This record gives sequence, structure tokens and C-alpha cells, in this order.
Amino acid sequence: MRLRHRIPVRVRHYWRFLAGCLAFLLVLTVAVSTVRIRPYVTSGSGTGGDQVTQDVAGTVDLFDETVAHRIELVFREADYQRMLDAFYDEGEKEYIEADLVIDGTAVPSVGIRLKGNSTLRSLTRDGQSRPGAGGPGGQAGPGGRRAPEGRAEPGGQGAPDAQDGPAGQGAPAGGVGAPPGGVGVPGGFGRSSLKAEEPETLPWLIRFDEYVDGRRYQGHREIAVRVAGMGAGSTVLNEALALDLLAGAGEVAQEYAYTSFTVNDRPTTARLVVEHPDAHFAEDFDGPGVLYKSLATGQFTDQGDDPTAYADDFAQVTMKGSQDLQPVIDLIRWVGTASDAEFDEHLADRLDVASFARYVAWQNLMLNFDDMSGPGRNYYLWYDLGTKRFTVIGWDYNLAFSGDAAQGPLDQGRLGGGGFRGGGTQGPAGAGTNGGEQAAEPPADTTPPGGDAGRDGGPGGAGPGGAGPGGAGPAGDRPQGAGHALKERFLASETFRQVYEDAYRGLYQEVYGNGTALATVDAIGAVLATVDGYDAATATSDAERLRTLIRQRTESLASDEVVTRS
Repeated sequence: MRLRHRIPVRVRHYWRFLAGCLAFLLVLTVAVSTVRIRPYVTSGSGTGGDQVTQDVAGTVDLFDETVAHRIELVFREADYQRMLDAFYDEGEKEYIEADLVIDGTAVPSVGIRLKGNSTLRSLTRDGQSRPGAGGPGGQAGPGGRRAPEGRAEPGGQGAPDAQDGPAGQGAPAGGVGAPPGGVGVPGGFGRSSLKAEEPETLPWLIRFDEYVDGRRYQGHREIAVRVAGMGAGSTVLNEALALDLLAGAGEVAQEYAYTSFTVNDRPTTARLVVEHPDAHFAEDFDGPGVLYKSLATGQFTDQGDDPTAYADDFAQVTMKGSQDLQPVIDLIRWVGTASDAEFDEHLADRLDVASFARYVAWQNLMLNFDDMSGPGRNYYLWYDLGTKRFTVIGWDYNLAFSGDAAQGPLDQGRLGGGGFRGGGTQGPAGAGTNGGEQAAEPPADTTPPGGDAGRDGGPGGAGPGGAGPGGAGPAGDRPQGAGHALKERFLASETFRQVYEDAYRGLYQEVYGNGTALATVDAIGAVLATVDGYDAATATSDAERLRTLIRQRTESLASDEVVTRS
């Protein structure tokens, strides 16, 4: 009785009602516990993002590419070994804590982790590769989708890297594996050799706020320490050249710089560091908008209305909580279902067509096969909240300038060089069966995400009219690892052909015709020569190979009808 009186009077009076409510909740829990809850954002706010509480100013602009920089990392060996254990056992890229010094400014307790996908398949530890890494491409996942190395992550590098030649560099220009007419990928489809015992040579992502919330360095949340791509040599001159040319032409591009790089008491090396596209990168655009990252595991196909179904396809970088993925879903669906006439008439309502024409032209001019249509799916989408239109942004250029110098403006670049020209009547999307010669088949890992998606008219393969990319045959005839419905339909359209060719002609003169590309290689090389850890023989070899390719590319395109047409 004494216990009863300790219960509040109101509870005693309404105990039957409360018991009924509890019973009802129990029934609901049992009955609907398996129902999926879909996350939707109803707010139309143009604001969002993480709160910045500390922005380290430093003493030198980190991405002043005209000067040599210095980066030093110190971390505990036990943490490093634990990180390697996680990667080897589970494929997880875990952060460890490190103390960082950039150009003399100390930044304690940053997070660092391994970076890349296919790049890390060449990593060995005590001479052993990671179990299950297999060949250059690993194994395909269900439905033909490539299984990621651990978590799919923004910024993953999506294609195999260069095979080392003499003195750790690719073979000379025109060596074994080079396609006729150009500087190909030396030695076939090899990769750079990475050793866990040499952390100063590994690809790293450095995050400033992993252990200190809200911290940035000169506005940046993350920076990437890059490794070479196919045929590029260890200096990554090709990526630096691509980024320099893009920025010089007024395109939105990541910033870069060369730096000495010292890890613990290991030897100092010269490395390329690149801005990692994040909220700070989005500030390069005018007005409010949302930045989305295409993932290496992604496909550009309609998967329904549930945003979670696209988790392997796109990552939202900015305005989380105030905006969502719906604009991307709408674009995917429209590209996949619009008739040819609708596509031609209304694409400009959804996409900055002039900017996209330049993007596609740039990828061809710079021989970057691993763009939005390559196996790495290397691109970002910027959605302007004012105009309600998308802009396609390129990134990850460690495979640029490593293909066939004779590739034409209407040819689709391929892994290992060479081109694949659409032979149909509709244009240059690169899937025809009557056109130019095909290069050697790429490794098995370049199976397009989505497997056979698109063979029956879906995005990524045949368009609504039943033709393959460029209207030149079935999707199965195109090179493995290639294909993106938006790019293919754009290039196949007679309406947009002139826009593309005009952009191409102008950029050719700006990049090759006036000698800018060659002069830029010289300027980059002059800065690299001042960086501690610089290897003169390696840099000289890499630069000369790049100059040879540029000269051949300039000469080959000079007589092409797209360039010469007035």
C-alpha cells in the first residue's frame, strides 16, 4: 500500500489509458519495424555546411604553385601498423592521428589515411599484396559493378597506374605498348609499385578536422598527396600540367603545388599536393549551389525515387541537411527517358551546355580517358540553385596526357591509348563499329558500373532511339569501362555538334596552337627543380616524354578538319 501511494495520482487515475498506449506502441513496433524510412529534405534553403571554428592562416599560400613548399608528418608507428592491418584485413581506410608542419606552421593532431582505389591495389606490405586485391582491377561486384577497395570514397582514383620502367620510371616515349602515332602507355597496363615500408611514397588524404572539430587550413578541410598515373612518371607532371592549363583558361579546377614531403625519419621526397574538392572548393562558383561527387562505384542510371539507392553513385559534398540528391535523380531520369527531340530542345534548361562542351573538349585534348565516362567516373556536378542548371566539373587528372597523340576530336579515348571512333551517322560518341582502330583490350577491372545496363535502351548504353552511343551500334560494341549517357547523347546530337567543335577549335589554339602547353611544362619543371627531394634525372625524363607527346598531339590535330574548319 505504501508503494502505491508513491505513484502520482494522475498516473493512478489514468493507468488504463497509459497501458493502452504502451500496448499500441508495441504493436506498431512489431508490425512496421521492417518498413524502410526514406530520408527526404523538404527545406529549400540555400545555406548549409559544417561550422568552421578555426582557420589556420599559415605563412605561405599552400597552393601558390610558383614556389616550393615543405610538408612534414609525424605519427606513431603502432598507429600506422594498425591502419595497415585494417586495410589489409577489412579493406578499410582508417584515419590515424599525426602532427603536421606546413611551410613552418605546426598543425597538431590532423587525420591522415590512405587514398585511392585502384592505385592501392599495387600496395605491398612485407612483399605481400593485400588478399583479394587481385590484378589491376580487382573483382567485379554483383551485376557487374566494380567492387570498391573498402568504402567507396570521394576522391578515389579509379584506374590502374603506370608500370615502372628503368630507374622507377615509365619506358621512353614510343616504347613497348605505345600505340602507333603517339606516345602511349609504356609497358602495357602496369601500375606504380607502392610499398608500405615507404610511407613517403604513398597516396595520402590529410584531414584537418578529423580530431579537432571545425578546423581548416587556409579554408581547406582536406588536401591530397598524389601519386603518378599511367605513363606519367613519379613526378605527376601530367596532372600538374592539366590543372595549370585548366586554370589558365578560366575553368574551375583544383589548385596544386609541389612540396617536399617528409614522413617521420624517412627520406624526403618531392610530391604533388592537390586541393581536395570540398565546401571550400565550392566557393569558386558564383552564387549558391550544391556540389555532388560521382563515386568510382557509380552508374548514371535511374534507380527509383529512394535517395538511398544512389549511395554508391553520388556523394553530396555541400549543403547537407538543407538540400538533397533530388536534382541529380531528376537529371538522370530525364537523360534516360527524353526523346532525341526533347533532349536537343531542353538540355540547356538542365545543363550549362557551353561549359559542358568545353569540358568534353578538354578531356579529348588532354587525352584524359578516365573522365566522367571512364572507369573511375571522375567528375563532380555543381547544381546552381539560381539557374536550376548543372555544370560538370572534371578532376583526378593523373591519367591525362598518357594516351595516343593521334586521337582525333571525334574519337573516344581508351585505356592504354588509341581511339574508338563512332562509325554511325550521328556523330562522335565513340561506340561505332565502322570507325578507327581499337587499342588493346583494357584489364578486366574496367567493366562499366552497372554491367550491361543500357543494352536495352537504358542510360549508359543505347539511347531512346535504340542506337548505341553516338547512334553507331549496340552498347556492347563500345570499349569496356567507357560510357556515360549524358556525354554520349550530347556528342551524338547534331544540334550540339557545332557547339562542341567550336569549343574544341578554340581550346586547341589556346592550349597547343600558341605553344602554351609546352611553355607550361617548362614553367612547372623550373619550380619542381627547387623542391627538396627533387630527382633531376627522373624529372628530366618525365618532362621530355611529356613534351614529345605535346608536340605529336599539336601536329596531329593541326590538320584535323575540326581544327581547320573556319
